[in-house]
Amino acid sequence: MMEGRPCCLVLGLGNELAGDDAVGLLVAREVRHITDADVEVVESSASGLALIEIFAGYERAIVVDSILTGHDPPGTIREMGMDEVGRVVAPSVHQAGLPELAAVAERLGLTFPTCTRVFAVEVVDPFTLGAPLSAPVAAAIPELTHRVRDLLVCWALQEEPCTTTMR
Repeated sequence: MMEGRPCCLVLGLGNELAGDDAVGLLVAREVRHITDADVEVVESSASGLALIEIFAGYERAIVVDSILTGHDPPGTIREMGMDEVGRVVAPSVHQAGLPELAAVAERLGLTFPTCTRVFAVEVVDPFTLGAPLSAPVAAAIPELTHRVRDLLVCWALQEEPCTTTMR
């Protein structure tokens, strides 16, 4: 852990201008109001290797983001560990996913969270600029906020071991 930095990161990802893609940012704002001093809440529209600096120095991280799979109804919350997130197949290393970021951090000797949980919300439309948040995604925000808070409380009380590690 970096000197003076909290041990836990909550990272809300998304684009506030792209409808349902804003869900990670909105949950981060809600979580910010209900966390203690040992948690840092960050909002970002970055992706890929641009996220490595955000993750560096934390012991544990929670990532909140949108997901569009078509497998679940909109508003469904999926909680995953790093082993379930999977690798990103992308045309550029700049579009690296979380497992790739962890590997790069390790090679660079950076401290990277050894425990990361991802909360992904199935969305309707994360692409249309200026679109409002869909009703099912908006309805998922309170439950998602509570689930993130509950995990942080469990981590603080050491009741919830992190079963998904980076190494």
